[in-house]
Amino acid sequence: MVRLVLHGELRQYAPGKFLEVEGEGRTPVEILAALGVPAAETAAFIVNGEQREADTALRDGDTLEVLPAISGGMPEGALAGIRVVDLTRALAGPYCTLMLGDHGADVIKVEMPGTGDETREWAPPHIRGVSAYYLSINRNKRSITIDLKHPEGKKVLERLIEGSDVVVENFSPGTLERLGFAPERIRAIDRRVVLCRISGFGQDGPGRAWAAYDLVVQGMGGVMSLTGQPDGMPTMVGVPQADMVAGMFAAFAIAAALHARERTGEGQTIDATMIGGQVALLSRQAARYFADGTVPGPEGNLHASIVPYETFRAADGYVNICCGNNAHFQRMCRALDLEELIDDPRFADNARRVAQRGSLVPIIGARVSSLPKAEVVRRLREADVPVGPINDLGEVFSDPVVRHLGLVAEVDHPTAGRVRAPGIPVRMEGTPPSVRRHPPLLGEHTDEILTEVGYTAEEIAALRRDGAV
Repeated sequence: MVRLVLHGELRQYAPGKFLEVEGEGRTPVEILAALGVPAAETAAFIVNGEQREADTALRDGDTLEVLPAISGGMPEGALAGIRVVDLTRALAGPYCTLMLGDHGADVIKVEMPGTGDETREWAPPHIRGVSAYYLSINRNKRSITIDLKHPEGKKVLERLIEGSDVVVENFSPGTLERLGFAPERIRAIDRRVVLCRISGFGQDGPGRAWAAYDLVVQGMGGVMSLTGQPDGMPTMVGVPQADMVAGMFAAFAIAAALHARERTGEGQTIDATMIGGQVALLSRQAARYFADGTVPGPEGNLHASIVPYETFRAADGYVNICCGNNAHFQRMCRALDLEELIDDPRFADNARRVAQRGSLVPIIGARVSSLPKAEVVRRLREADVPVGPINDLGEVFSDPVVRHLGLVAEVDHPTAGRVRAPGIPVRMEGTPPSVRRHPPLLGEHTDEILTEVGYTAEEIAALRRDGAV
């Protein structure tokens, strides 16, 4: 018998999460076909904790886990019923509204007729002619085109704001005011609206007019001064985290403001900044600076106060080993056949290991370099020592843990076909987030949304003739 475990949406095909099925010599595809599970709804097969191909022959006693193709759960997320007017483009703003959409909000992406969000043109790479960049951050949204400089376009936006819960914008500071939609104007349209403004350096103050790109903000916010090797050039984090962190903080603030509205009945204005997100990340380095005035520099991949806690080169790649206490260190030594280090007085505790870093780390490094990366990881995990491989993206997105947690999302796009992207990073039992909509075509939902806010077919046709939408 094979123990079958269905995850996520796939549980609908079985009476329970766990099933005992005849499996000797059968493949995962054959077993699922017998249960009526469509192949297109599956993403990965995990046999005894390791990912396997769909045609792998199973043996009695195996455990087969099947992961769904689309991450998420029920359509009703925690923000179901919340309407968001999304005036953002590029990354920080769209990442914020992506998070809101993943949790069930109805996100209406407002774009300029003919051109839309500039990320539609940020390529290569393309997927069947569609920008992969745009596809990665715009799922779970509807698109309407509106010329916000056109008098009738402004009226359309007014109708959208009426009855909406949230407006998010990341124009250059002052642009919203010049368009005639200053915070007080939005509040006059609907006092319950939460207005979130995302910028590099704030809506007022000395940085108001400065252009903000991820690299610039990472540098100004201190993160680059802490990243890289001690003797090297300051290094940016390899993902555009200044944009993404700003979007995360903005989404959190929006959720908090919506909660506050339940008590007050009033919306409010949020000023979210990229520089604010970077300063908030400084954590222990800032604590050190405030404690004794020390200005920390880059430490590379090691920890100033813990040894070993760093990256080691294996025979075919790199691993991170972190020994946070003496028990970790002793178990590591036994797992790597370095028992002689346990009784060495130089390495008896962490303080002495830190002082003897120059002697200890090369010994560990020489042993690790003689073993394949997977072997180092296996030995240390079995010994309950914190360890992990440094994965490239191919390894990340095939990792059984990543698959199990639904961290690869897939959705069908009318032009690009089946599109994959990083999935939703949290799971919620009662109001699960989900991937419900493909990243929209430019203006795909214009007529639908206009009808929802009260325009007739004749009025919509007139708006199109006038170039307002």
